[in-house]
Amino acid sequence: MVETRQVKDYLSTLKPVWCPGCGDFGVLNALTRAFASLALKPEQYVIVSGIGCSSRMPGYVRGYGFHGIHGRALPVATGLKLVRPDLDVIVTIGDGDAYGIGGNHFLHAARRNVDVTCVVMDNRVYAMTKGQVSPTTPLGDVTSTTPTGSVEPPLRPLLLAIAAGATFVARASSWEPKRLATLLAQGIRHPGFALIEVLSPCVTFRTEDRALRERVVWREQSATHDLLEAMSVALEDDGLTLGLFYQVERPVFGGEQAVPRKGPALEFARRGLDAILAARDEGRGSSVARD
Repeated sequence: MVETRQVKDYLSTLKPVWCPGCGDFGVLNALTRAFASLALKPEQYVIVSGIGCSSRMPGYVRGYGFHGIHGRALPVATGLKLVRPDLDVIVTIGDGDAYGIGGNHFLHAARRNVDVTCVVMDNRVYAMTKGQVSPTTPLGDVTSTTPTGSVEPPLRPLLLAIAAGATFVARASSWEPKRLATLLAQGIRHPGFALIEVLSPCVTFRTEDRALRERVVWREQSATHDLLEAMSVALEDDGLTLGLFYQVERPVFGGEQAVPRKGPALEFARRGLDAILAARDEGRGSSVARD
């Protein structure tokens, strides 16, 4: 008998502290819908985050979670997947965390094809720190750090991900949780690095983005498996095209490479730093006593 689960089964007792109307509520709804559709047990997945409004996600979902430091969620997720390949690893981060402060890790996670699902909640601003310009802020937009308008063109994250080697690249919106949930479930089940960018408007520092829902267009056709075609589609994208852009399969990081089964690294992972240091200090104490 197949076990069925409901969205409420995945919600923790913590109440979200996002601003009323924040797009991240829709992402939380979609993520729990995806878990329910896959009938995942809370002990079968782990959510890793960095810093920012989006990175509060692990606290609101039942299951394992890791709230890390700014820009470093993907290295933690990589380590988790290598040590616990049985877990579904989901990363929930914002545009600044993913493409700015953590941009180097984003590139190499895609290049290595790490088997994690990277959910980037793009509100086109550093919102938690009061509205600074981010890598996806549109050209000319006024922010607290660009009072006369941003002079830098926004990054093209989907194009960057495809070029770097990501094997599943998609975009959806927070105001359509059912469609987003479908893409999230596909990304979780995809073997390899899955980027799912989510337009998640900030109602406090980018009130103009409430109009995005009238401007987006869904890419209804199936994703291309041709690299050059996918890059061409992503190059022409204005950041408002939704759907699955690209999906291929290739060996995942850690799948063919040997993972250490013994040695200092594994000892550290199993015992933890505190236990190792305590044992070392005890040994030093015994040595001093003997002398």
